[in-house]
Amino acid sequence: MRAVHFGAGNIGRGFIGALLQDAGYHVVFADVNQDLLDQMSKAGEYDLIEVGEGGRRVTYSNFSCVNSVTEQDALVREIAGAAIVTASVGATILPRIAGTIAQGIDARQTQKPLIVMACENSINASDTLFKEVSAHTDKASSAIFANTAVDRIVPIQSGDIAPSVEVEAFSELVIETKNLGDYEIELPGATMVPDLAPYIERKLYTVNTAHCATAYLGQRAGFDSIAQTLANEAIHDQVLAALTETSRALVLKHGLSESKQDAYVAKTMARLQNPLIDDSVERVGRDPIRKISRTERLIGPAAYLAEQGIEPSALLDVVAAALVFRSPEDPTIAKLQEKLTTLSPDEFVVQLCGISSEHPLHAPLCAIVDAAQSR
Repeated sequence: MRAVHFGAGNIGRGFIGALLQDAGYHVVFADVNQDLLDQMSKAGEYDLIEVGEGGRRVTYSNFSCVNSVTEQDALVREIAGAAIVTASVGATILPRIAGTIAQGIDARQTQKPLIVMACENSINASDTLFKEVSAHTDKASSAIFANTAVDRIVPIQSGDIAPSVEVEAFSELVIETKNLGDYEIELPGATMVPDLAPYIERKLYTVNTAHCATAYLGQRAGFDSIAQTLANEAIHDQVLAALTETSRALVLKHGLSESKQDAYVAKTMARLQNPLIDDSVERVGRDPIRKISRTERLIGPAAYLAEQGIEPSALLDVVAAALVFRSPEDPTIAKLQEKLTTLSPDEFVVQLCGISSEHPLHAPLCAIVDAAQSR
């Protein structure tokens, strides 16, 4: 069995690619980073090093590498013969790989459907990828696009250990089965569920909200790392207040057990405070434009609460911190600042947050944008 995985980075090697190899697949890593691909190919193996309680060290060697730009013909042939195609490249990069996946689908000679899963921190990313692939081929529907929820934290690496990678011991891949019909994915390390929405929003509105809230509030307060930020009692309580709001939204929307959600929040906070899986606030907070969009980790739950007549004050404070976030490595920061400069608060909230003027969250968001513009 062969699988193609787009993205040979830390999550690609340390989570999805490893899980596929655990299931017996030969994984073809497709990436644009030729230096990393050369390292992987020369070594012929890499170690996955789980840090923290229950961690283990596993060596992986059932893989090969292909450059997704310079070796596109070879990549198309691999997709044409693969059983599964997965991606962990970032939600905004999915349109760039859609054409290659479409060519691979067009070149398939087997009747067995290709399984395609975008393993991203984004709601229904595989549906998004399906739409992008459909723009390149009328055979997209011959493949099965299954939505996923993914959860594994990759800490700051302890040194120049590539191609080996350090990850936290905890991981979770949840796959929605509604598009599979009678087809079964041979992936023992994944959890199959008929409806992904409660799982993906639970993860997005808890783990990802906590992570980005810590980054934005932490940088605003002058801290450099996630663990360092959460060691500050005041910010710890601010993050917990945001999660109290997201938990309320999840319980109301999906009927989740309050006690189970409280336990999930406690586990999440413990994970993020673990110094062994620490990360910089600057890296975690990148791409704030996406993170303040309508269905994402801040505006999504805040909008739902506002619709229920509940003021999401803690989440709104995180949004305020996101608007003043800085990262020299992030090209979207300049775009965010340009939008803050050229758009009115109303235009900004409608265009970037996806909140119409009639929505109960509109006025509070406009006030936050106005304050950011006045700084």
